[in-house]
Amino acid sequence: MLSENTIKIVKSTAPILADRGVEITTYFYEKLFEAHPALLNIFNHANQKKGRQQTALANTVYAAATYIDQLEVLIPAVKQIAHKHRSLGVKEEHYPIVGEFLLKAIKDVLGDAATPEIINAWAEAYGVIAQVFIDVEKEMYNEAKAQAWEGFKAFKVVNKIKESSVITSFYLQPADGSSTPTFKPGQYVTVRLKVEGEEYLLNRQYSLSDAPGENHLRISVKKEGEEPSSLGKVSNYLHEHVNEGDEVEITAPAGDFVLNETDNTPVYLISGGVGITPMMSMLKRIADQQPDRHVTFIHAAKNGALQAFQEEVTETVNSLSNAKKVIVFQNPTPSDRENRKFDEEGYVDFNKLQTIVEEKEASFYVCGPVAFMKNTIENLEKLGVKEENIHFEFFGPSINLKADQTA
Repeated sequence: MLSENTIKIVKSTAPILADRGVEITTYFYEKLFEAHPALLNIFNHANQKKGRQQTALANTVYAAATYIDQLEVLIPAVKQIAHKHRSLGVKEEHYPIVGEFLLKAIKDVLGDAATPEIINAWAEAYGVIAQVFIDVEKEMYNEAKAQAWEGFKAFKVVNKIKESSVITSFYLQPADGSSTPTFKPGQYVTVRLKVEGEEYLLNRQYSLSDAPGENHLRISVKKEGEEPSSLGKVSNYLHEHVNEGDEVEITAPAGDFVLNETDNTPVYLISGGVGITPMMSMLKRIADQQPDRHVTFIHAAKNGALQAFQEEVTETVNSLSNAKKVIVFQNPTPSDRENRKFDEEGYVDFNKLQTIVEEKEASFYVCGPVAFMKNTIENLEKLGVKEENIHFEFFGPSINLKADQTA
């Protein structure tokens, strides 16, 4: 239990962390990696360069300061982050190292404002917060070990299929011939690669895009970047250098953005771009297990060349007795118009959702680019959909999609 004085001091620092949090976390990561470069084998380098990881940690630290006297409020956010940590291999022994450099960052960035009393209070608070993460993650590690495997495991690419001009699917089976693990629709795996010319291992998290129960796991990867300076190292390596017969390392499935399979209410699966991948898993699972459930599949893409799973979506929706799809193209091509590859033109905005959404008490699952998700969530709430009925997933470090969300 934290003392009242510690709680008072930590909460009083929340405004400072809101103002200078990213400055503190940027300094933190710089010094952490200088002292412990091996940790770069765990962290996503792209998120570091784009500032996403720094912002995410700043959000988390600010939330911890705000709710230090009621940490139970943060448990949903803790679990979401813990899934990512378990999938990346963050272990209990990493927390003291993180604590040491976080306190150093607070002290060095704030200077004289970081009095010994403040640093001591944060040291005490960090120990309590870290233990919450450690306990949650320990359960997740034990569950993964019991149901699947621990750490990374080699999988063989048994099929590679181009789904669109930018998305390619990789069908994976255990290299040791063991059975393919089950998972919850919407979950992801971490893929770890050793890329020639890179000093450290590279890892990325990709949704499983097929239904559970198949003899394979399928990930569908968007080739990121158009200019040489912006190319995604892992996605481009997978597209260009990983082929049938090759092996990649992956972790056991993780994530809490999952289809509620005990729910029989109508469901809306709403995606933009590569956000379609977890929705494919959910859609196909519903087709397997709840073929009479009311399903509305809404997907936004720039045009037909960029839309993945066109035939698969159509076939799956047609196999359901109470399902429909609404494909929205931002800039349809003449070919798209000629072949009627889309249903609506423009964006999935408030007006479109108003005409599509018929059941306000339904379950809504949203995945896609950040701006797409922010707008979609806001528009659903404007339509009268309750917050608890809206579920969403953002890939990468947790961010604030809504002003009142913690981390």
